[in-house]
Amino acid sequence: MKFDKNWLKDPTVFQVNTLKPHSDHHYYKDYEELEKGKSSFRFSLNGKWKFAYAPHLEKAIEGFEKAGFNLEGWDEIEVPGHMQLQGYDVPHYVNTQYPWDGHEYIQPGEIPTVFNPVGSYVKFFEVPKEMKDKPVFLSFQGVESAFSLWVNGTFIGYSEDSFTPSEFEITKALVEGVNKIAVQVFKWSSGSWLEDQDFWRFSGIFREVYLYTIPDSHIQDLFIKTRLEKGLKRGSLDVNIISTLKDSDQLILTLKKTNGEIVVQKEVINKQGDTTLDVSLEVSEPQLWSSETPYLYQFYLEVRNKGGVLEEVILQKVGFRKFELRDACMLINEKPIVFNGVNRHEFSEKYGRAITKEEMLWDVKTMKQHNINAVRTSHYPNQTYFYELCDEYGLYVIDEVNLESHGTWQKLGKVLADEHTVPNDHRDWEGCVLARAEALFERDKNHPSIVMWSCGNEAYGGSNIYKMSQFFHKKDDTRLVQYEGVFHDRRYNETSDVESQMYPSVEAIKAFLKENRQKPFICCEYAHAMGNSNGALYKYTQLTEEEPLYQGGFIWDFIDQALKNKDRYGKEYLAYGGDYGDYPTDYNFCVNGIVFGDRKLSPKMAEVKYCYQTIKMVLDENTLQIRNLNRFIDTARYTCQLKLEKEGQLVKQLQKEISIAPMEEAVIAHELLSGEVPNGELVLTASFHLKEDTLWAEKGYELAFEQYVYTKGEKLVNKVSGELTLIPSDCNIGVKGEDFHTIFSKTRGGLISYRYKGKERLAQEIKPNFWRTPTDNDKGNGMAQRYSQWKLASLYQKPLEVKIKEEDKKVIISFLITLATNPISQVKKTYTLTSDGAIQIALDYDGVVQLPTMPEFGVIFKLPALYNQLEWYGKGPEETYVDRQKGSKLGVYQNKVADNLTPYVIPQECGNHVGVRYAKVTNEEGEGLLISGIDLSFNALPYTPHELENAEHIYELPPIHYTVIRVAKMQMGVGGDDSWGALTHPEFLLPEGKALHLEFMLKGIDKSC
Repeated sequence: MKFDKNWLKDPTVFQVNTLKPHSDHHYYKDYEELEKGKSSFRFSLNGKWKFAYAPHLEKAIEGFEKAGFNLEGWDEIEVPGHMQLQGYDVPHYVNTQYPWDGHEYIQPGEIPTVFNPVGSYVKFFEVPKEMKDKPVFLSFQGVESAFSLWVNGTFIGYSEDSFTPSEFEITKALVEGVNKIAVQVFKWSSGSWLEDQDFWRFSGIFREVYLYTIPDSHIQDLFIKTRLEKGLKRGSLDVNIISTLKDSDQLILTLKKTNGEIVVQKEVINKQGDTTLDVSLEVSEPQLWSSETPYLYQFYLEVRNKGGVLEEVILQKVGFRKFELRDACMLINEKPIVFNGVNRHEFSEKYGRAITKEEMLWDVKTMKQHNINAVRTSHYPNQTYFYELCDEYGLYVIDEVNLESHGTWQKLGKVLADEHTVPNDHRDWEGCVLARAEALFERDKNHPSIVMWSCGNEAYGGSNIYKMSQFFHKKDDTRLVQYEGVFHDRRYNETSDVESQMYPSVEAIKAFLKENRQKPFICCEYAHAMGNSNGALYKYTQLTEEEPLYQGGFIWDFIDQALKNKDRYGKEYLAYGGDYGDYPTDYNFCVNGIVFGDRKLSPKMAEVKYCYQTIKMVLDENTLQIRNLNRFIDTARYTCQLKLEKEGQLVKQLQKEISIAPMEEAVIAHELLSGEVPNGELVLTASFHLKEDTLWAEKGYELAFEQYVYTKGEKLVNKVSGELTLIPSDCNIGVKGEDFHTIFSKTRGGLISYRYKGKERLAQEIKPNFWRTPTDNDKGNGMAQRYSQWKLASLYQKPLEVKIKEEDKKVIISFLITLATNPISQVKKTYTLTSDGAIQIALDYDGVVQLPTMPEFGVIFKLPALYNQLEWYGKGPEETYVDRQKGSKLGVYQNKVADNLTPYVIPQECGNHVGVRYAKVTNEEGEGLLISGIDLSFNALPYTPHELENAEHIYELPPIHYTVIRVAKMQMGVGGDDSWGALTHPEFLLPEGKALHLEFMLKGIDKSC
């Protein structure tokens, strides 16, 4: 047989000479190898391969697979890895549109011909001595999107499906000495029509490659099902084995606890030479697996020949768990499950989807640390190691088939399904779709973390996807099947066991469940985390407590798909679509993570952690009410800490051991406010911490918290008795006190100079401000178009009149400002000065009914950039917004002004702090300004909103010259239900057409303050 180029554009040809898929179990020659975790049955071919690149098939090198072909001048490429991240072709990001759109017009199944990169790979190897005279197989764990294979010039096979293994037997093609593997990888094949995921388009051998052999008696495939009787007190381990066992071979099955204690052992003699065996082991009082208690038994299988010689040993970790659907509710171990989940692309800023084990481990630990209990493998099977981590650390997994054909049925945002929609009901696509399901299932079936199979993502509906769901049900009765696409095409509604929707509002979920209570409801995607987002997330998590059929969701998504790149000056930055000249593109729609592309936490993660915490608290001055929402864990495994603080200073604290059973609640007295406590605003914080080290965090790590603010006594008012000097002039108004001198400009309409103790503190006058840099969500819902008048009002203002008044040792100066709005509107800005240098600033707006709400109501001014240190008493330490502040604590925090420039890939509104009582902006010597008030919205950045708005990358921002201060009564929320139209929830908007008032105090400070 020879390779046929026509296979690339024939959806009925997707596997040629590939081996049948099988379980991903590891097997070893003996226990010594098992302990080391290195099998002599496997030989890695990762590393440097010879490589040649061609822009399309007709330019690909002919005959390179032959044994004597001259490879002089060929490059080298790293395997695993993408061509596009190693200097060949460029990364290309698109969402729903196909990457060839606008370059070539082709129909589903056809492939681009003008540009369709081909990579020719060559690797030389010698057969390891352990594999001599044995069958030898070659495994490719992931190749995008199709490839053909030769060994020593002999054609071996062809395969599609980028994300599951492709394996071949190569025994007959091997020679003594040096052997040659030749692989030709094609970027786009007919299979690419099924791989239209919202991700970067790469190609190449991007997962590991290895040779393997098998002993004479070998377990080829293993399927373990754990059964639990009602009440969960007894269970069984049902094992289906496909093998090459011979007559009289012996199989020893041993189930052990983690401490090595044998639970049950059974010996089976293969008397009939059967290749298929079914064995069941009975287990009493099994310890159960869940995300909260991920207990794994060690299941050993020894294969011995009839002479008693050990042929191979397998260690498969097993979790006893029962996942079922009962009364339209999903249960894990007979308890209703709630998915506090995320979607996760395999992604690395450096390696793309060729993600490392270290990065996978970081991801899993980070999820556990932030109360995430579930992950959807959007939108393809992940590397096997990731599932092993989920088993061990405890994450529920929706395992997704590599299928998405978004661009064939949704165009320019509209559902336009027609005869070109794939796979739909087309017989030509049935085989490859079912093969993808089979490959996923057979490889991953033994992972207890997987609780649902997913039939892919955004591939519309039809009979082929329905047949896929039937395949899963026929093969596996221990899991459910999920598919969102039936939302758009209800012809085969039974495809999905759950109602699975994307980005519904909380009200839409309630309305749906009011009329449809046949299935549980999950959001397979929700809370779109693009840029500055995730506002009002708490509404979704509260719904899981109110509506039993709403069983949670999966945030889109975990990590920004941003690639490390360099600007024209060689400085590294995180790139998004279009930065490589990759057109068409969907630009920064690839960066939607609660984790930044460099695996640093975004401020959104604090809100996720809080909303997903499973210990809920209500705190007041006397009691702490606790609800333990864990299904299987008593709070006794945690330590409860309570502390009382005043403006960041600890007043008293105590620690309690509190035992509350799963799904129960209790009220305890805390007595923190009894006895001597100071007057003023006091903050009570209750929190739960790990009592012991875990795999994912150390002892003392905080998992949940709540706060309560209590005010004791009356607020002290400073008595000011010094004199002021008023200096009225033609163009300016001066006011002097003992330590300060201010100048107000009549022409500019406000305070232009504030010298305190001889040093100027301002760099630009204090101006009314009504604008923020649009966020990604703002852009998606047209905020700038709706509210653009307020940008003009912020930029273009005209003072109308000024009034001066002296009273009771105060000077009051007020300005009436006309704003560039239509209809005309005005604000009044009032400065009240006292002799200690304090300036009380008020901003008043009467409201104009015809004008829309504004993004922000406040003031903006600049300080010299040397005032670059920030301390604030308010919510923190992360940036906070009116609809995203629950995950932050009221306290005193310090950082540098530049630290508040959150590194969203496209600069946008960031760095805000709500609930601010005071903020100090100083130089390194402690000289600067104090700003104080009641529940202020405060922002200190190196740039104005307009400078941020003009930049498409952080590197486009100018050098830092100023510290820009914004003090506001309120800024609108960031929103986040989705990023393409969902509005900020109305309660987090400034009132439209209503009067607004802002008041705060500004005062110079020095190092003694």
